[in-house]
Amino acid sequence: PKDAVKALKKKLSKNCNHKEIRLTLSLLEMCVENCGPRFQSLVVKKDFCKDKLVKLLNPRYNLPIDMQEKILTFIMTWARGFQGMVDVSEVKEVYLELLKKGVEFPSSDTSRGGLKTSPQPSTKSSPSSALPAKRSLMPLPTGPTLLLTPEQIGKLYSELDMAKMNVRVMSSILKENVPGSENPDDMNLLQKLYKTCRMMQERIMELLVTVENEDVIVELIQVNEDLNNVLLGHER
Repeated sequence: PKDAVKALKKKLSKNCNHKEIRLTLSLLEMCVENCGPRFQSLVVKKDFCKDKLVKLLNPRYNLPIDMQEKILTFIMTWARGFQGMVDVSEVKEVYLELLKKGVEFPSSDTSRGGLKTSPQPSTKSSPSSALPAKRSLMPLPTGPTLLLTPEQIGKLYSELDMAKMNVRVMSSILKENVPGSENPDDMNLLQKLYKTCRMMQERIMELLVTVENEDVIVELIQVNEDLNNVLLGHER
């Protein structure tokens, strides 16, 4: 594994040949899918995923969009962990850094290897059920990290469920309204949901860098992705 990763690093380092990079990324994908924890634990280290892969996103390399998305998909998928004993703390840190910088990751339902999102219903929930309570997500601590009690986790999950419902309703409204012939009531609700989802996303981003509970972090990342996708759909 060490020799393989060393060879991959050499192919990716300061390489501006797009064909070579594309083939190397394909090889990397096959290795990650077919090799075990010994190999996987090396590619999720910062000296590979950040210093080699993420560095290729620099404009000076001018990578095609599909190759940039492949790299971002690697980081996003690896940050969620592997089946086996692989420490993903370093790649997760890289993932969170990119999120904080505003990097848009490919939607998980279209990216190979990403976690699947729940299917969205074709019918809308009632407007009254979609609008959340005015309170924000869990308050942030004054210290650098946040250890949640079971009661706080339950409250947070409840509010994340509300965020998921808002995402579903927003998606449904966007699908049912054709530009130029929108339903005014739908548009009013859509604007309210848009503002609410933006606020929720800001709080989620803050929580992502303070919460220590692994299960909570995975849930926050998934909800943040869902929010990203529906907000992007709204802007388009």
